[in-house]
Amino acid sequence: MTQVSMTVRMDSQLKAKFDELCAQFGMSSNTAMNVFASAVVRKKKIPFEIEGEEADVYKKGWNA
Repeated sequence: MTQVSMTVRMDSQLKAKFDELCAQFGMSSNTAMNVFASAVVRKKKIPFEIEGEEADVYKKGWNA
């Protein structure tokens, strides 16, 4: 399978914490991103729930 490169921009402190946790899991951050992408494709959705505070949702005018 052909490999391609992808650039992701994130806060440097978040990246450092992410790298540290990935190392504890025995994988690189690159491997973790591939695991995430594979789960999204396999499940056809983000593999976890994304939530915000209700107040934020209503301020933007979204229906709950």
